[in-house]
Amino acid sequence: MSKPETSPTGAQHPATIRHAVVEYIRTILTVVLVVVVVRTFLFESFVIPSGSMIPTLQVGDYIWVSKYSYGYSRFSLPFSPDLFSGRVWGGQPHRGDVAVFRFTKDTSIDYIKRVIGLPGDRIQVIGGQLYLNGTRVPCVQPHPYVAEDETRMPMEGEACTEELPLRDDKAVIRHDILKLTNDGPQNDTPEYVVPPGYFFAMGDNRDDSADSRFMGDGPKDLGFVPMENLVGKAQRIFFSVEAAHPVWQVWYWPTEIRWARLLKGVM
Repeated sequence: MSKPETSPTGAQHPATIRHAVVEYIRTILTVVLVVVVVRTFLFESFVIPSGSMIPTLQVGDYIWVSKYSYGYSRFSLPFSPDLFSGRVWGGQPHRGDVAVFRFTKDTSIDYIKRVIGLPGDRIQVIGGQLYLNGTRVPCVQPHPYVAEDETRMPMEGEACTEELPLRDDKAVIRHDILKLTNDGPQNDTPEYVVPPGYFFAMGDNRDDSADSRFMGDGPKDLGFVPMENLVGKAQRIFFSVEAAHPVWQVWYWPTEIRWARLLKGVM
């Protein structure tokens, strides 16, 4: 077994030290490069900060988002440099996809909602019921549901399983939504026609979501979302924590992890 080169005093030879430092730097740069490539082209992680997607996603869920699902725009790149417009290898989302995209009023902010309407679709909510292209979207198996939003405010309402037609109108995607009320402007809207190059997004928490039903000039009004703003498709929850107690209270950590949600697919 060979020994490291040493100087007459027993210290390691400077050339050996330099070689170790170079190898260490090379390893760090390789790891950084791999992380940048994966984050840019394959997957990026996000944490859910609000209750707009309850019951599908809970506050404190950490999710993986596939960047390649819809192709790439400048928003796929770190810091979103304005190098090109449109999408490269672009793919149109399906109705029912849970997608991450950039907010229409401020593209430095990430939003996550469900894709409800594609170009040419007619979307309307009447009496709290969603209509797609003139047909009521069924929501079956209603049942009571209680949740908490990001402020830990309790929300009591009724959950049901929405059966949203897919792009070919021959199959449906089933996902749960939460209804808290049938009142308010979000529950009685005009009929919106999705223009080319855009999609219509809604939160699964239908009465606590700033989404495409709000078309005004207000700072939280989303409106139609440009396809270019898409970042990726939510695929899986890899971690979930309730965070009801201060982080320094370490004895609560095991009980605050939502073990049943780990590695759960996003539907």
